[in-house]
Amino acid sequence: MSNAPPRHELFLLDEGQDKVEVKMDTRVPNTAVFTFNREDHTLGNLLTAHLHKYKDVTFAAYKVEHPLKPLFILRVGTDGGISPKDAVVRCCSDIITTLDKVSREFTKEMELFKIARGGESNGV
Repeated sequence: MSNAPPRHELFLLDEGQDKVEVKMDTRVPNTAVFTFNREDHTLGNLLTAHLHKYKDVTFAAYKVEHPLKPLFILRVGTDGGISPKDAVVRCCSDIITTLDKVSREFTKEMELFKIARGGESNGV
């Protein structure tokens, strides 16, 4: 018996629940707090790592408040050249572009692999 929530609760949104909630931080200028519902370390770490690459982003970090709650909180600060929301949107767009490129390259290499093996399919 486990105290973990049912698996569907880890990714299905509740009725009326938004995937991302944004709140401006009133204590620090050009800073916003994003709550990503039904997500975990995988996306939090990916976004944070990519946000650190942008020169306009001065701060990016995330935290998971509790391991059994499927959400993380991302805090993003910028130098004012771009809004935190625009930085996150740009980051997501860049990640999608990169993943699309990886998918195309993988498919190409897989096809070349199949050709090199003479069209055999031994579970690969």
